[in-house]
Amino acid sequence: MDMLNNWDKWMAKKHKKIRLRCQKGIPPSLRGRAWQYLSGSKVKLEQNMGKFDELDLLPGDPKWLDVIERDLHRQFPFHEMFVSRGGHGQQDLFRVLKAYTLYRPEEGYCQAQAPIAAVLLMHMPAEQAFWCLVQICEKYLPGYYSEKLEAIQLDGQILFSLLHKVSPVAYKHLSKQKIDPILYMTEWFMCAFSRTLPWSSVLRVWDMFFCEGVKIIFRVGLVLLKHTLGSSDKLKSCQGQYETMERLRALSPKIMQETFLVQEVRCWGECGGPVTKFTYSLSLFIIPPWQ
Repeated sequence: MDMLNNWDKWMAKKHKKIRLRCQKGIPPSLRGRAWQYLSGSKVKLEQNMGKFDELDLLPGDPKWLDVIERDLHRQFPFHEMFVSRGGHGQQDLFRVLKAYTLYRPEEGYCQAQAPIAAVLLMHMPAEQAFWCLVQICEKYLPGYYSEKLEAIQLDGQILFSLLHKVSPVAYKHLSKQKIDPILYMTEWFMCAFSRTLPWSSVLRVWDMFFCEGVKIIFRVGLVLLKHTLGSSDKLKSCQGQYETMERLRALSPKIMQETFLVQEVRCWGECGGPVTKFTYSLSLFIIPPWQ
């Protein structure tokens, strides 16, 4: 509470302490508010007061509205917010996604934005969720949701290069099977693991992601690859391309479990290995979202 009430002071003088708190997990009652502060979406909203309401009143482009409508029921269909067709959760999700197509008409709508927006709506009202989505699309994962997906393809190659350093065994196997990174990491990265990990793990990953940026997404991807394909024992049941892809689609619950996954991600950050060094140099090109 003190951090959030004196945010500028903490960010200026004790940012490391905030990072450690995010790694330990943000309290559920404060998570939505903390995500807004960490992402810079609170400032964005204050700089654009009334903009969301203005976009909300516009009709929108029919070609995007139809696609968005078809996707609404697919987002967390068993969650109480989204279980009812036409319920308040689906209505707010529609409003947020439609507003983004009007805010960035050159980008329009990408299906991977729907689960991102849905997770945000579970933690904050529609207007705040919209500006948080804007920050994710523009600051955290720029270019991920463009039509040609050039940014995600580039990050797929970066992930594969990092895998060579982190797990040569997994790297060699994927190379031998000619499995392009885009085949297994697209949903992971574009949805920020919201459709891959157990819910408790998603929240912990997002806490770190909002604080530290895209390098957290890389680290999670590398943990999953290393512990799925990183030894000869693990590869015994992955003799071909099909078997390997099936294994990557049905990851072991153990490696996705909150305590194990977060500890691995934190360890790689603290150990200063190739992942940390590479992603740190990568992060120098990204303006911290909270600035």
